[in-house]
Amino acid sequence: MKKHPEFVVPLKGNGDFRSAECIELLKQADVVVTNPPFSLFREYVAQLMHYNKFFVILAPLNSITYKEIFPLIKNDKIRIGYGFRGGDPVFKVPPYYEERETRFWIDEHGQKWRSFGNMTWFTNIPLKKFEEELLLTCEYSPELYPKYDNYDAIEVSKTARIPVDYDGVMGVPITFLDKYNPKQFEILGKIDSGKIDEYNLGNPVIGGKNVYKRLAIRWRRKES
Repeated sequence: MKKHPEFVVPLKGNGDFRSAECIELLKQADVVVTNPPFSLFREYVAQLMHYNKFFVILAPLNSITYKEIFPLIKNDKIRIGYGFRGGDPVFKVPPYYEERETRFWIDEHGQKWRSFGNMTWFTNIPLKKFEEELLLTCEYSPELYPKYDNYDAIEVSKTARIPVDYDGVMGVPITFLDKYNPKQFEILGKIDSGKIDEYNLGNPVIGGKNVYKRLAIRWRRKES
């Protein structure tokens, strides 16, 4: 493979994204595409937003509910990018990559691959998928859509089961964001077991049993 030394810039420091050296390189970037350290994901996103950069970054799906990240999701500053369709992202890995017992395979051409569960891409780049409307057919009934014990919303276990004829608040899985169109739905907050605040609207409990964290949404009805 031909090398292009004009694009290789050896760092003088340790490569920490918070260093002055890396910040200067960030300022020159048009788009950032990377896999940031997950323990520093909140801080990394804050830096990208501070410098007003377009980005495509990989992170755990549960990062959506972080108190530093969720307001950006709710206010339409960050979206879920391509690649998440209820499955796991897959990656090519180099020949020297050590084989693993799980989430690792070699295809018929000898290429090594890995997959990672509960991961997705976060981005603030305008994408066509954000303009696609979710087509739904389910209708509401109290028997099929129970309400939470301590929050006035119905439980919707799957995005595909969002009822077309219910105008109240609905609790949907966080994977809903893969299909989210802000012209079709409004995100009101999250329904989580954490402290109640302006973004966490209630606890997901039905019949005394905890339900996994949800997003509180409702339809944006078009004016007739």
